[in-house]
Amino acid sequence: MYVEVIVGKAIGKGASLLTYTSSLPLSIGSVVEVPLMRGKAPAVVYKKVAQPKFKCREITRILYSKPLPEHLLKTAVWMSEYYVAPLSGVMGMILPTGVLKKRRSGAKTEQTEQTAQNNTFSTRSRRPVDPSGRPRPKGRSVTGGASLARSPLVANGLESTISEPPIPLNHAQKKALQGLQKGLGGTKLLFGVTGSGKTNIYLTEAARALSGQKSVVLLVPEIALTGQLVKVFKETFGEIVTVIHSKQTEVERHQIFDSLLFAGTPRIVIGPRSALFAPLSDLGLIIIDEEHESTYYQENTPKYSAIRVASKMAELCKCPCILGSATPTLEDFYLARKKGSLVTLSEKAKETAVKPEVSIIDFKNRDNFTRNRYFSNALLKSITNNLEQGRQTLIFHNRRGSSPLTICENCGEELLCPTCFLPLTLHVDTYEMHCHTCGYKCKVPVACPKCGGSGLIHKGFGTKLLETELKRLFPKARVKRFDADNKKGEGLEAVYDSVRDGEVDILVGTQTLAKGLDLPLLATVGVVQADAGLSLPDFSAEERVFQLITQVMGRVGRGHLNKAEVFIQTFRPEHPVINFAIKEDYLGFSEYLLKKRQKSGFPPFKFVGKAAVTMKTEAATLKKIRTFYNQLSKDSRFLVSPPQPAFHERTVRGFTWEVVVRSSSRKALMEAFVTLDNSFHASLDLPSLL
Repeated sequence: MYVEVIVGKAIGKGASLLTYTSSLPLSIGSVVEVPLMRGKAPAVVYKKVAQPKFKCREITRILYSKPLPEHLLKTAVWMSEYYVAPLSGVMGMILPTGVLKKRRSGAKTEQTEQTAQNNTFSTRSRRPVDPSGRPRPKGRSVTGGASLARSPLVANGLESTISEPPIPLNHAQKKALQGLQKGLGGTKLLFGVTGSGKTNIYLTEAARALSGQKSVVLLVPEIALTGQLVKVFKETFGEIVTVIHSKQTEVERHQIFDSLLFAGTPRIVIGPRSALFAPLSDLGLIIIDEEHESTYYQENTPKYSAIRVASKMAELCKCPCILGSATPTLEDFYLARKKGSLVTLSEKAKETAVKPEVSIIDFKNRDNFTRNRYFSNALLKSITNNLEQGRQTLIFHNRRGSSPLTICENCGEELLCPTCFLPLTLHVDTYEMHCHTCGYKCKVPVACPKCGGSGLIHKGFGTKLLETELKRLFPKARVKRFDADNKKGEGLEAVYDSVRDGEVDILVGTQTLAKGLDLPLLATVGVVQADAGLSLPDFSAEERVFQLITQVMGRVGRGHLNKAEVFIQTFRPEHPVINFAIKEDYLGFSEYLLKKRQKSGFPPFKFVGKAAVTMKTEAATLKKIRTFYNQLSKDSRFLVSPPQPAFHERTVRGFTWEVVVRSSSRKALMEAFVTLDNSFHASLDLPSLL
C-alpha cells in the first residue's frame, strides 16, 4: 500500500506531505518511523494514495499499534492552514520528543500504563482541602462523599460519577451551569468574579463528562500558578487525573503519552497549552482556566493561540469548551457577548466573603512614605497589625531582582547584556548582574566598563530588594519571596501547604502570587507600584495592568476573615485603569478600552499582524523593512504603522525592526504575509473567534 504521511520534523519550506510504501497494513493516524534523507524521522499516516509514478521508500516500522485520535490529526491540518505554519512543525509538537528511541515499544500493556500512572498521579497533600479552603476530614472528597479515587466504579471506568453525592453549588453557580449546558457543545466564556467558585463549576462539568464516558482536558496557565486547582481535581477524581508540565523528563512524557493513547477508560488531563494535544480518543470537555493569560499564546514556531485551537477542537469533537476568567481578554468578552455565549457568575461563592477596604497611596506624595521609601506608612501599619494577630500579608510587584537599571553617574553608560543589549538587573543576594531575557550572568563590575570611573549606581527596585527591606523592617517575621528566581523546591507549588498553614507571615512576589491562591490567613494585599507596565509600547498594556491588579486584589476577602485590606501604591492615582481595577469594575473598564480600540483600529475590531526582519546591520534591516512598508501602504485594505524597532531591537543575530499591520480581513493579512521571504518572521495576533 502507498500512503502520504505528515513528518514530525522540519522538512523544508513548502513541504508538507511525503509518500511512502508499506508492506504492513496501516490505519489513518498510525505513528510510524520513516527514512528521511540520510536519517529517520517520526511520521503520522495522513491518507492512502494510489501508486505514484516515482519510486517510494518504505516505512521502517510502526511505532504505536493504536493510531492517533482523529480529532488530533484534523486539528494539526487545520492549524497548519489557519496559522500558515509548516504541517511537519505542528505534528512535531504533538508527538512526544524522542519518539524514535528504542526504549519505545509499540505493544503497550495495561501494566505499563498503570506504572506510568503511579509515577505521575501521586499527591503530596498532607491533608485534603475543599474549594473553600477549609481542611476536610480525612477520607472525604470535595463532593462531601467518599473519595472518587477510592470508588471502584469510577476507578474501573464502569460507572459514572453521577452516583456520587453532588458537588455543592449555590444558586448563582447553578444558574451559571444552566447557561453553560444550554445548547449542544460550543465555546462559552464563564465570566466569574474572583472568589465566585468557578472551581466547583469545573468539577461539576468534569463529573458530567465522565458520566458520559468522556475524557476532560483542563488547561492552566502554569502548573506553579494553579497548584490548588490541580490539587482539588486530584483529591476529587484520584488516579484518573494526569498532570503534564514542563519539569517532567522525556521518559515521563513518553509514559504519559502511552498511558493516555492506550487508556481504556476516561481520563482528566491537566496542564499548560501543550496538554491540549493529549492523545485522548474520547474527548468530551475542554476547560481553560484564567483564559486571559498570555501563556496560552505560543510565540515560537508554530505560533498559535491555545484558546482558538481549543475552540476548533471542541467543534471537531462536538463537545463543550469553557473559558473561565474574572478578567477575560477584551476580544473574548466582546465576541462572547456578541454571540450570546457569555455566562456570568457575579456573586462570591461564600456568604462570609467581604469587600476589601481599598486605599490608594500616591507615590508622589512623600509624606505617605516617611518610614520607608518603598512601603507606605499605612501599608506598614497593616503589616504590623497582621503580625500581631497571626495573619498574613501579600506584597505584589511584577519585577524580579533587586534593581533593574545600573548606570554610570560619570559618563551615563548603562550596563547592558552583551547578548540581548537589554539592561542588566542587579541581584544583591548573589551580587550578580542578570539578563532576564537570555539568562546571561556576570559579577557586578567594580568600575564603569566605558570610562573606568567608580560611580556605578543602581536604579529602581524588584522583589529581591523588597524582600531584603521587609526582613530589615520586621526582623522577627517569616518573609518568603516567590518569583522565577526561586530555586528548585523553593517555589510556591513546593511549599504551598506550609504557606497555607500560616508558616509564612509575609509573601513577596510577582504574578506567581496574583492568581490561584486561596489562603485562609491572608488579610492584606499591597501592590507596590500599580502603574508599572502602563507605559509599555503595546496596545494591550492597559489590559494586562487591569488584569494583574484585579487578580491580586482577589486574593483577599474570600470569606475566611471578617476584614480585608488592599493598598494600591501608584504614581498615577488618577489613571482610569487604576480606578476601574480598585472598583473591580470590569464592565466599565471594557467599555473604556473598547472605545479606544475601535477608534485606533485594534482587536476585536481589526485583525493585527506583525512582520519583523532581522539582519546583521541596521542599514540592511531598515532597507528591508521599508520596502515591505511601502508595498503594504499602497493596499487600501491595510492600516500600516511606520517601521519601528522591535522590543528586543538588538541581539547577537543582528538588528530587528518591525511593522504592525491592521486589517478587517484576516485572509488579506495571511496572503500578504505568505509572500514574505525567509528574512522575515511574521505573526498574527487574532481574537479567539468563539
